[in-house]
Amino acid sequence: MLRGQLLHPEILESLGAAGHSSRVLIADGNFPFRTRCGANSKLVQLNLSPGVVTVTQVLEALLSAIPVEGATVMDYPTEGPYSLTEDPAIWSEFERLLERETRPSVALDRLERFKFYDESASSDVVLTVATADQRIFANLLLTIGVVR
Repeated sequence: MLRGQLLHPEILESLGAAGHSSRVLIADGNFPFRTRCGANSKLVQLNLSPGVVTVTQVLEALLSAIPVEGATVMDYPTEGPYSLTEDPAIWSEFERLLERETRPSVALDRLERFKFYDESASSDVVLTVATADQRIFANLLLTIGVVR
């Protein structure tokens, strides 16, 4: 019987096989999971119904189980149909959780959309978690750190 915050057996298996610098993608409901899943990545689908499960819920569980040394978000366009004029609200939630759970605190890096897709499909991504989060630009690519 497990006592931690993270109980999902497939996620635990992937994290247990991962190491320093391996990466984990937590993606929102708009992310193209099937076409942007790396060759070494286990796809775990937690997208039960709209808004259930969220990226932040997955992030909290992961932060209870692994050290994180890097976090990257998909940057938003400033022109066109998906443009924004300010950072998505979920980014402040990411920052709050990372500040609370990482030492030293991890800041968010930004990557242009198609570069983010390429990184999400790279060979060092060991786990892709599909959520049903409906918030836009709620994709987060974590880099696993070292247990101290």
